[in-house]
Amino acid sequence: MDTIFDWLDKKHLKYNDKKLIEEAFIHSSYVNENKLYKHDNERLEFMGDAVLQLWSTRKLFSLEPALSEGQMTTLRAQLVCEEALAAYNRQLGLWHYLRLGVGEEKTGGRHRDSILADMFEAFLGAMYLDQGMDAVDVILEEVLTPAISRPKSEKVIDYKTKLQEYVQGDTRKNVHYETVHISGPSNKPEFEVIVLLDDIILGRGKGLSKKRAEQMAAKDAFEKMVK
Repeated sequence: MDTIFDWLDKKHLKYNDKKLIEEAFIHSSYVNENKLYKHDNERLEFMGDAVLQLWSTRKLFSLEPALSEGQMTTLRAQLVCEEALAAYNRQLGLWHYLRLGVGEEKTGGRHRDSILADMFEAFLGAMYLDQGMDAVDVILEEVLTPAISRPKSEKVIDYKTKLQEYVQGDTRKNVHYETVHISGPSNKPEFEVIVLLDDIILGRGKGLSKKRAEQMAAKDAFEKMVK
């Protein structure tokens, strides 16, 4: 079986820190069952999320004819949502290199959008740290750039952005999100998140990933505030 490094070689992408690259594919369930591994891919996911936001924003900003701020916000939300990131992962075939615990594997984790989306972001984070934005360009130009011109679902709404814009219409303060509860089995946890302005709870949401729960909390808050 080939490895992620064979994949990178085929793409003519360089790499230096193999441990860093491998870490992008290590799910928390794998760490729990393999004590030789101390770190899962969550820290790299955090980095990759920031890299993806910057890359996609720069890409949309350079489009001609120029898009308005609202158009860029909506299109970016559609391009980097969980379902889209999982689709890019499948398109590139990266999911083959994902390392999961036995239980997670048996319950279909290798095909779960939330896990594949997180892994894709972690991979971007690892490549950015190891090789810089040029490597990220190669990967995202292949999958994200073509997606810009594809028809988008109107169902994709970035409630976090909508809520922040609504709040800043009255105040310059930022809302923030906190995970207040995690339930369910370790291989399929459900997150409960609240969104706050100062110490006031604006909304609550649940989801099978933190990002989904945050979106649901933002949706709850936004719909309450615009009534």
